[in-house]
Amino acid sequence: MRRLLQSIENLKKTKIKILIDKRIKEFKQTGKKSSNEIFKELCFCILTANSTAERCIDVQSKVGNGFLNLSESQLQKTLKKCRARFHTKRAGYISEARKYKNSITKIIKSKDETKAREWLVKNIKGLGHKEASHFLRNIGYDNYAIIDFHIIDILKKHNLITRPKTITKNKYLEIENILKKIANKANLNLAELDLYLWYKETRKVLK
Repeated sequence: MRRLLQSIENLKKTKIKILIDKRIKEFKQTGKKSSNEIFKELCFCILTANSTAERCIDVQSKVGNGFLNLSESQLQKTLKKCRARFHTKRAGYISEARKYKNSITKIIKSKDETKAREWLVKNIKGLGHKEASHFLRNIGYDNYAIIDFHIIDILKKHNLITRPKTITKNKYLEIENILKKIANKANLNLAELDLYLWYKETRKVLK
């Protein structure tokens, strides 16, 4: 862990810290926006499973308010045109999630970190723990880990975990606890740590 912590400390002394601090502020601002804007961020995170952030950022910008008002069939065609992966299934997930739009806003505005993620996983199709954590981080929550293959690769490289064949809920929480320990030693929250680790693997600071 020492080598990983040192590499994070080195990054904190570069311009990357400025980029990450700026992105964290942007996440906080997104969480203060209207229920429609928050819902569109949810849609982005529904799209990210088995896809790339860059592709989904592009899709999100092109679809815009279509996430809110297109029929399921229209949304499916639009997602397909935008080259979103699994466009038919994702259109169904997004269409169904609309009925929870106000409930989602109420849950996240409460800032109840003990309930928000589990509520999302239980009620919003297409969201597992990773995608729900991604959404919550993108709207200003600090203490959920986004455990994707980039994070798995880093932790394995530093002998902090063995690569899991599948990530069950218990395995997710187990790895999240390891990340919490790293974050604590690095004087970061999990949202900040994710951006540093993601930058280490990809050389990008996205969302």
